[in-house]
Formats: sequence, C-alpha cells, structure tokens
Amino acid sequence: MSYAFDPVAPVTVPLTGSDSLFPVHRIYCVGRNYADHALEVGHDLLAEPPLIFCKPAASLLAVAPGTVGVFHYPPRTGLVDYELELVVALGRGGSEVDEAAASELIFGYAAGLDMTRRDVHREMMKGGKPWDVSKGFAGAAPIGAITPVREVGILERGHMWLDLNGERRQDSDLSLMVWSVPKIIAQLSRSFELRPGDLIYTGTPKGVSAVERGDILSGGIERVGELKLRIA
Repeated sequence: MSYAFDPVAPVTVPLTGSDSLFPVHRIYCVGRNYADHALEVGHDLLAEPPLIFCKPAASLLAVAPGTVGVFHYPPRTGLVDYELELVVALGRGGSEVDEAAASELIFGYAAGLDMTRRDVHREMMKGGKPWDVSKGFAGAAPIGAITPVREVGILERGHMWLDLNGERRQDSDLSLMVWSVPKIIAQLSRSFELRPGDLIYTGTPKGVSAVERGDILSGGIERVGELKLRIA
C-alpha cells in the first residue's frame, strides 16, 4: 500500500517509569462533572446532567515528567481558561460496556488540563453552536505522563490541586465527581465504540480562571502525577 503523502506521526503520551509511549486514538471530555463547578458557571445539575464533547487528538500537548510544558496562547481570543482534570487512558475498548466491568478497560491515569477559549465558548453556547473552535485548538489538551493502573489501582478518591503563579486556585477530590469513572466509561460506550488509546478528560472542580502570557500553572492529582505549564 502507498500513501498520497507521508502519514502524520501518531499522537503519543509518555508513561511514568517507562520508555514506552501511549498511542492516542481519540479524546472524550466530560463537562459539568463537579457540582461546585457547574454552579460556578451557572448550571443546575438537577436539570442539566454532565455532558460529553470531544477534542481532536491533534489538540494534545504531552508534557514529559520533570519538564515544564509550553502552552502558546491561541489566536482569535482574549480570554483563555484552565480546567484541571483527571484523565483516564483506556487500554481496551468496547461497546455497551456494563458499569460493573468498566474499570477493566482502564490502562492508567494522568493529570490533564482542558484549555478553553472562554470568550468564544460563551458565544457558541449563546447561539447553540458547536464548541469545536473554543475547545479543539492546538495545545488545548495538555497532559502529564500516564501512570499505569497496575501501579495505583482503581481510583475512587484522591486530592487534586492547581496553582496559578504559586497561588492555590483549585483544590478538590476525585470522590466529588457527579459521574464516577466507571459510569463515564459505560455512558460513553453506549454512544461510541471505545478503542484502546482513547483518553477521557473527566471534568473539573470549581476554581476555573483565566491565564495570561507568562503565567505558570502547576497542578497534580494524588497518586497519579503532576503537570506544569508555562503560558507563552
């Protein structure tokens, strides 16, 4: 088989304690999965449950352990927000997965950031338009190294935090998710055929705010790892 041009190299994420790389297939994201954040942005979880959207794999910004990633402030916006999230990496796929068996699909976990062109996002929401322009730009999905599930087990709780220029902005726990990780996997598998290499950004707690050029974001999740980013 020949190609019309050289294929784009696969998108990958480093693993902790290994030279191997995790090949990325697709990125799913869960919105409004922490009650305090849903209220922070003006939504009632009783009326509006968590929602699903996607980012292209090309939006991933992988940051190797012990390094500082560089996020380039995107064009066509004057307001970019951060959102710290647990990222679940799948090593197995499936459709119509039972919630009780969903954890069997998990390969590992990472700390990630959902970066958003917030001004564009608000305009899209106001007009009932797709979010792609606000959520899927280059670098919109920073991620730290993936820690395999065999090293940490199945996570149901864990401290998560994020500092902006050394000041604590997000401080929460994974146990406060509205949808647990198994429930997210099961729900996704009813609408999509999940594949090995899929990443799931599981939502953010309150404390979301904007970044400026020169800012430093530093965050992490207990037992999973840390992520540091400079805004350029």
